Amino acid sequence: MLFAGPTARRASSRLLAVTVSLLLHPALAATAAESQADTVEDVVVTANRIEQQTSRVGDSVTLISANEQRRSQKTAVSDLVAMTPGVTMTRNGGIGATSALRIRGAETDQTLVLIDGVKVNDPAQASGGFNFGNLIATEYSQIEVLRGPQSTLWGSQAIGGIVHIVTPVPEGPLSGSLAMEGGTHNTAFVRGYAQAGGDRFAWRVAGGYLTSDGISALSRERGGREQDGYRNVGFNARGILHITDNVSAEVRSTWSDGRSEYDGFPAPLYIFVDTPEHDKTEELASYAGLNITAFDGRLENRIGFAYTETDRQNFDPSSSVPITFDSNGSNGRWEYQGTWRFSDRLTGIVGLESERSEMSSASPTTFNPTPTPIADDVQIDSVYGQVTATPIDAVTVSLGVRHDDHDTFGSNTTNRASIAWSATSSTILRASYGEGFKAPTLYQLYSLYGNVNLEPEQAESWDAGVEQRWFDSKLVLSATYFDRDTDNMIDFVSCFGVSTPECLAKPDGYYENVQMTNAKGVELALTAQLTERLALSANYTSMDTENIARGTRNFGRSLRRRPDETANAQLSYDWPVGLTTTVAVQHAGRSYEDSANMEVLEGYTLVDFRASYAVTDSFEIYGRVENAFDDEYETVYEYGTLGRTYYGGIRQRF
Repeated sequence: MLFAGPTARRASSRLLAVTVSLLLHPALAATAAESQADTVEDVVVTANRIEQQTSRVGDSVTLISANEQRRSQKTAVSDLVAMTPGVTMTRNGGIGATSALRIRGAETDQTLVLIDGVKVNDPAQASGGFNFGNLIATEYSQIEVLRGPQSTLWGSQAIGGIVHIVTPVPEGPLSGSLAMEGGTHNTAFVRGYAQAGGDRFAWRVAGGYLTSDGISALSRERGGREQDGYRNVGFNARGILHITDNVSAEVRSTWSDGRSEYDGFPAPLYIFVDTPEHDKTEELASYAGLNITAFDGRLENRIGFAYTETDRQNFDPSSSVPITFDSNGSNGRWEYQGTWRFSDRLTGIVGLESERSEMSSASPTTFNPTPTPIADDVQIDSVYGQVTATPIDAVTVSLGVRHDDHDTFGSNTTNRASIAWSATSSTILRASYGEGFKAPTLYQLYSLYGNVNLEPEQAESWDAGVEQRWFDSKLVLSATYFDRDTDNMIDFVSCFGVSTPECLAKPDGYYENVQMTNAKGVELALTAQLTERLALSANYTSMDTENIARGTRNFGRSLRRRPDETANAQLSYDWPVGLTTTVAVQHAGRSYEDSANMEVLEGYTLVDFRASYAVTDSFEIYGRVENAFDDEYETVYEYGTLGRTYYGGIRQRF
C-alpha cells in the first residue's frame, strides 16, 4: 500500500515529484510548443454547470466520449466508469446484479448520479445510494466523471464526486442506429436510436433490451450452482422546441425496468446459499423546462422541474409471503439557474432549488405479512452562486458558495474554489478545494432505527495536478494528488447487549453520526498516439483510505472494499482494411471485505480482447472476449464473478 506508513508516504512524495518534474521538463515542453496545432477541445458541463473547455476547468474530470463507449463494447455503464482514474466498482454477481461505484474511496452513497442533470439516487434506499446494476449503455453523448466534493453546485451526496450521463442533443436529418449482439450465458442485447432536428423542433428516442441467463450470485467456488438471470428493458427520449429565437422548451425522460435473480440467506441457518429469489426495479427520471435568453444571449435563464421515481420489490417464490420487500422513492425538484456572461472573461451563475423527497417502504414476513409501511417526506431548499473569471488569458478561476435549508437538520453552507493555469502552451496546472455534504436519508431519519437529530455528513477535500502535452498532443500525461477528510458520517449502532439511554429507546439499534474517514492518493493518466494507427491509454491510482474516528473499534483500519491500487490500460490498432483490434487490461489490488480488516479480497487482473470490422461506412461487425484468461476473483466476499465470456454483434447506422 503506497501510503501505509512514513516510508511509503516519502516514496509517494518522491514519485509525485519525479512525475511532475518529468511533465514540466522544458525540453519536452518546447517540443510540444513547436508542433502545437489547432485541435477540437473537449467540453465539460458538470464541473461548473456551464459548457467549458477542459483546459479551463480546475477540477479533476474524465470524459468518456460516444466513440470511446462504442469502441469499448461495454454493456454496463458501471464497467465504463470503472475504467477511469480513482474509481472502483463492486458487483454482487453477474450482469444486472447490485453494482456500486466509489470515487476516491468515498462511500458508494456519496456518489451523486445524474442523467441529463437530473439526480437519480434512490431516496427510499437506506443510505440513498444508486444501484448501477440497471444502468445499461445505450449510445450516450458522453459520460462525465467528476472527482472530488461538488456539493456547492450540485447539493447533497456529491462528496466523492459525480457521474453524469449525458444523452445526445438531437440534430440534423433523420438518422439512427441499430445494434444486436449475443454471447455466453445466452446473453442477448438489442439497442438503437432514431433522431431528427429542424429549425424549430428536434427529437430523439433510444432504447435497449438485454437478457442473460447469468451466473450464480453465490460464487461457484463456494457452492453456487443455479444460474441467476437478468432482464432489462429501457428507453430515453428528448424533445426540443424553439418557440422563438430567444425561448425554447425541452422535455427529456429516461425509464428502465429490470428483473434480477439473486441468492439469499434463508432460515433457519441464515447462511448464503442458492435461492430462487429475484427483484424488480423500475426507474424513471424526467425533466421539463424553459430556456430564455436575453441581452444578445449574454443572460441565459433556465426554469425547470425534475422528477425521479424508483419502485423496488423483492420476491421469494418459496415463501408463503412471496413479496419480501416493497419500496417506492420519489424526488421532485423545482429549479432556476441564471447564467450571466458579463464579458468574455467573467461569468456568474445563480441558482435556486426546492426539492421534496418521499419514501414508502415495507418488509413483509411470515410473522407479519402486512406490515404498515414506513412513509415520510422531507424538503430541502437551496441557493447557490459561482463566479468564473479569466483575469489573464492563461488563468481561469472559479469561486462558489451554496446554502441549504433542510427540514430536520437546519442550514448548511458549502464552498468551493478551483484554478486552471496554462503555464505554457502544452502545460496545464490545476488545483481545487471543495466541500461536500450528504443529508440524512429518509430511512435514517424515520425508520424503526431512525434518528431525527442526525446531522449531515461533511467533507473537505483538495487536489492539485499537472497535465503535460507533447508532440501536438499525441502524448498526454497527467498526475493528480488528492486528500479528503469526511466527518459526521452516519453509521448503524447496534444495541445488542447494550443498555445505554439511546438503546433503551431504540433496543434494535439506531443511526448516529459516529464515523470519520480520510482518503488520499495519486492518480496518473496517459494517452499516446504511438503511430498513425496505434493508440495507447492507461491510468493508475494509488489510494490509502482510513478510519480516523478515535475511540471506535476500527480506528486506523482501511475502509472496506477499497483496493489500495487500481490500473487500466488499452492498446488499439486500426488496420488499413477497416479492422480495429484492442487489448484491454484492468487491475485491482487487494482490499478488505469487512471494516475490521479480517477478511481479505485478493487482487486480480483481467484481460479483454476486442475487435471490430467496418464492412461499409455504415455497417460494422464486432466481437470481444472478456476475462480472456478466466481469472477467478471476488469484488464482494462469496459473490460470483463472470469468467471467460464471448460476445459478437452487428451495428447498422442509417
